[in-house]
Amino acid sequence: MARKKDVYKVKPMTEGKKNIISDLLNEYDIKSAEDVQEALKDLLGGTLQEMLEAEMDDHLGYKKYDRCDETNCRNGIKPKKIRRKYGEMDINVP
Repeated sequence: MARKKDVYKVKPMTEGKKNIISDLLNEYDIKSAEDVQEALKDLLGGTLQEMLEAEMDDHLGYKKYDRCDETNCRNGIKPKKIRRKYGEMDINVP
């Protein structure tokens, strides 16, 4: 028997969500669906970049630009192009 697909239920719009959307509309000057996609691509790329940096901080045990007394130090970044459903984006992998 086929499993019934889960239906996404829209959650009520809170004041905080309205403020976030308003800020995003102003920040990215969104006028069309393509503008929304570009904003999402930018936000996703930035989020991925921050996650990679945090993972490296955790792995090495110190933050970026801190002094390193060990042999396992940061060694720069490598540019990488990733493809998502929002399109291609460039990130810097530590």
